[in-house]
Amino acid sequence: MFDVIRKYAARFRTSSQAESPGTRVRRAHNLFEAAAAYVAACAEDDQERIDEAAAWVSPEALSFGVSELACRAVIALARERDESPAAVARDLLGLPAA
Repeated sequence: MFDVIRKYAARFRTSSQAESPGTRVRRAHNLFEAAAAYVAACAEDDQERIDEAAAWVSPEALSFGVSELACRAVIALARERDESPAAVARDLLGLPAA
């Protein structure tokens, strides 16, 4: 059974390599690439890039990626400032200290 799977995978691999070198292969973007591009485009107010990045993944995946990016950014900034993530998040949003 494993031989059948191995032969199928080998055929699949060689068939994708048989494409002409001039053919441009479109690489799928992952949700973190989409989130990074989306947030950067939002920060620069570039609607064309916002729309492009938003089309790379589903809205749910983009939302998850943006949320993960926000968490990582707040943690990194908190470490840099030697403050708590809660204090940094409130400061970034312009909220009064808790």
